[in-house]
Amino acid sequence: MSINEILEELPKLSREERQQIRIWLDSEDFPESDALLEAVEDGFRSMEQGPMVSLEEARETVRRCATRSK
Repeated sequence: MSINEILEELPKLSREERQQIRIWLDSEDFPESDALLEAVEDGFRSMEQGPMVSLEEARETVRRCATRSK
């Protein structure tokens, strides 16, 4: 299942199911990757330099970085 498919399914889950996923994700050890750090730095630079991106654009950037870091 792709990250996009997972993100599409999340809203269909109950509040309790989403909370269980949050707890599981918080308990996992996700190492920092170069792609993740670069995306965070890009985000900070973008905030300082001018117009911000849309929420959908930000989500797509996070999806790309998450996919690359696997």
